[in-house]
Amino acid sequence: MRLNPIALIINIAIPLAFGVAGAFFTSSSVTTWYVTLAKPSFNPPNQIFAPVWTALYILIGISAYRVWQKRDTINRFPRTIAIYFIQLMLNLMWSFIFFYSNQIGVAVFEIVFLLFIAIVNAILFYRIDKIAGLLFIPYILWIIFATVLTYNIFILN
Repeated sequence: MRLNPIALIINIAIPLAFGVAGAFFTSSSVTTWYVTLAKPSFNPPNQIFAPVWTALYILIGISAYRVWQKRDTINRFPRTIAIYFIQLMLNLMWSFIFFYSNQIGVAVFEIVFLLFIAIVNAILFYRIDKIAGLLFIPYILWIIFATVLTYNIFILN
């Protein structure tokens, strides 16, 4: 398959746009409400989150691009893409629930669902393109970390 630079850029821009929207919700309380919370010892410094999420969104976009390239050969492409957008939306919703709404308990349940859907997404992508599925592994590992972190913040507060 030939590289389609415009499609690649669009596929990377989509998850980055979700990330920017999530940052909007996060910015409202990251320097106010969030700093007042008790956090576990393994809580990373705030400046770690933006570069990590940016890298993850780029990997997710590359993964989606690889699947998009094979769209004509996939019987269930619309379902696969629906799952992809559902996991992006759940990712965005976590930022809204946790940071904007300050609902830590609800965020714990939501992120567990996000983790499940991200795993389903990775499996669906893997069935279409092994590399596309494997590109989801860092994202899933980060969601696992974020789940543990969210749960611990909930317990401590």
